[in-house]
Amino acid sequence: MTAIAIGMVPLELRRMLRNKRTVIFTLVLPAAFFLLFGTAGSYRSTAAGDGNVTGYIMVSMAVYGAMLATTSGGAMVSIERAAGWSRQLRLTPLKPTAYIAVKLALAMIIGAVSVLVSFAVGSLAGAQLPAAAWVGCGLLAWLCALVFAAFGLFMGYLLPSENVMQILGPVLAVLAFAGGLFVPVDQLGHTFATIAKFTPVYGVGEIARYPLVHDGTLWLAVLNVVAWTAIFAAGAMWRFRRDTARV
Repeated sequence: MTAIAIGMVPLELRRMLRNKRTVIFTLVLPAAFFLLFGTAGSYRSTAAGDGNVTGYIMVSMAVYGAMLATTSGGAMVSIERAAGWSRQLRLTPLKPTAYIAVKLALAMIIGAVSVLVSFAVGSLAGAQLPAAAWVGCGLLAWLCALVFAAFGLFMGYLLPSENVMQILGPVLAVLAFAGGLFVPVDQLGHTFATIAKFTPVYGVGEIARYPLVHDGTLWLAVLNVVAWTAIFAAGAMWRFRRDTARV
């Protein structure tokens, strides 16, 4: 990224964090869901892989938070397009590719904060994971959420609405359920379990939880993440080129 783009990152980050809706959706909601559904006494004492069920649910909610955060970061382009800000940026030395890089960097920073918040709450609420799993699950939940940064960019260029996250929030909740974040895939029944493997959430969840449970078809999860990232990135580039061609 250029010096201008690098200088934009902290400014954009502060602007995003001043948005109360963004903070609630990306930092508060996943932690609240974890506290509501993952801290029962029986979960703390029931094993899940090398840890307990509370830890398993914490990782799933960290993935959900990273999904919301990275999607929100990418989708900010929709608000800027509606306000005419992105058009003004084209009159500056900032290159379009650097602008996209800023949005991706911003999305991943917010995603990292969301994962850290979920893990901090989990550590205080009885989540048990081996030390290596704390690090591995956290890093993988964050890195694999790149697929949703691409998704957010795609939707940001595709949807003209200034309230894009009000549209995408329910969509992400449905995808999280269908992909096995709220209910384990093996409890969804054969048909739904098969469908789940084709959702963009499935691969991220399976990879993020692997250091804890050492279970699942890892190659299929990796293929899922790579394929959906490529699809969303291609969609974002297509819409981006159409958008910049109108100048």
